[in-house]
Amino acid sequence: SCCWARSGTSNSIASQLHPEKQHSHSPVNFGDFTMTQLNNTEKNSALLVMDFQKIIINNFLQQESARTVIRNTASLISTARAAGVPVIYVSVGFRDGYPEVSQNNTIFSSIKNNGIFINDSEETAIHEGVAPAENEVVIVKRRVGAFSFTELDMVLRAQGIENLIITGVTTSGVVLSTVGQAFDLDYRLVVASDCCADSDHDKHLFLVEKILPQHAIVTCSSEISANWA
Repeated sequence: SCCWARSGTSNSIASQLHPEKQHSHSPVNFGDFTMTQLNNTEKNSALLVMDFQKIIINNFLQQESARTVIRNTASLISTARAAGVPVIYVSVGFRDGYPEVSQNNTIFSSIKNNGIFINDSEETAIHEGVAPAENEVVIVKRRVGAFSFTELDMVLRAQGIENLIITGVTTSGVVLSTVGQAFDLDYRLVVASDCCADSDHDKHLFLVEKILPQHAIVTCSSEISANWA
């Protein structure tokens, strides 16, 4: 199963999503946030679709993993749009000459040395299977986390967004970094585990089972979609 709850809870995700089926005096809470608050999607939730770029999908994931995460994320995007949930994209991109890259940053120095992730190049484009619709926001970042030196926080707060549904590749990269950043910025977080993937599946499982639940509800995209329907 791809469904997990926050650490320390023993009830199923289904019961957490539908507290009306439990005793009325003991709803399942995650702090002051329950999954049922996602019903108010049009006012305070957004779906983040992070780093689903051709170069990452084609080079950093196994083929079957790539097909699965694209399929699951495309389905969740479709449901979000139908429910009126804003879909916000995040991608990596650099200017010619890489003026944004510090030699102290080993990951991005390697990107510079290999001449990849240039803005507006074909390989840097978001994968066609999960491409943004017209007028959907695309945030371009130059570091791992989606909030690092970007306008993302401003865009979210301008729209009154408090709840973030997280999707992205890779789990150990943009997802892990962004969850930590968003948690410290006081956003409520839900990670769609089957809309995240990593080159190392065991690493992905460890993160969604052991690490990410410290800061977020971790569940399946199908459970989120069912709650929005």
